[in-house]
Amino acid sequence: MEFIDYYKILGITKKATEAEIKKAYRKLARKYHPDLNPDDKSAEKKFKEINEANEVLSNPENRKKYDEYGKNWKHAEQFEKAKQQQGSRQSQQRGFTGGGFSEGDFSDFFESMFGGARSSGRQRSGGVKFKGQDFNAELHLNLQDVYETQKQVLTVNNKNIRLTIPAGIQNGQVIKIRGKGGPGVNGGPNGDLFIKFSIKNTTKFRREGNNLYTTVNLDLYTAILGGEINVDTFKGKVKLKVPSETQNGTKIKLKGKGFPVYKKENQFGDLIITYNIKTPINLTDKEKKLFEELQKLR
Repeated sequence: MEFIDYYKILGITKKATEAEIKKAYRKLARKYHPDLNPDDKSAEKKFKEINEANEVLSNPENRKKYDEYGKNWKHAEQFEKAKQQQGSRQSQQRGFTGGGFSEGDFSDFFESMFGGARSSGRQRSGGVKFKGQDFNAELHLNLQDVYETQKQVLTVNNKNIRLTIPAGIQNGQVIKIRGKGGPGVNGGPNGDLFIKFSIKNTTKFRREGNNLYTTVNLDLYTAILGGEINVDTFKGKVKLKVPSETQNGTKIKLKGKGFPVYKKENQFGDLIITYNIKTPINLTDKEKKLFEELQKLR
């Protein structure tokens, strides 16, 4: 078996911290996930390599063994005993570090983690339970989609997963579905499925937390004299009374007309409206004279 450079696979250096390893893994796992690259065998192979590298380097003890013994890291204890018995010269002749990386080759450790088997007939490490691989997915929705609770069926690794999406979920929010990742090894628990929500907003409302913000144009005459107007909320129209002498930039709050509060039934944020007073244009001569008269009165 050829030596596999796990650091190279994740695009990090040997000095990488645990946080840097985790960040690199998640980034690459999202990029090469089979669900995002259907029928792409090269992406599937790359995905396996990434997971293998992460399984080794994210475990401090395994990483230490790998750094010292390379492809033979799983047999570190045996090599230590051999070094003690036969001396440093013989241990150097064993060739603990290997040559270049081969894309078509995966280590015995990966096979033991993900259930594969080698033609060489080597046995898996007996009785050790491993949690299955965690899966990461990204679900794209529109803002309108998350105003109300909805159900969806996701297909992950050819398995349908029924998912309830609570109203009010945030853009970038990640939820975990326990046990919906890869199968465990040697009776270990299944991995988990992590779903990140990417929510696109094409509405005229700006969302901040549970509150919504919008701007409403108000004609000059209504702003001065007052009156009633109809304004859009995220769900239908409401009628508002505009006080006389309303100033440009005035903000009003419509309580409970914002976005649903995540996992809190019948609770909503507020809708904050900012008035934008529009100055009339293309005035007639008569209108100009009337404004001139008002100017004189003031």
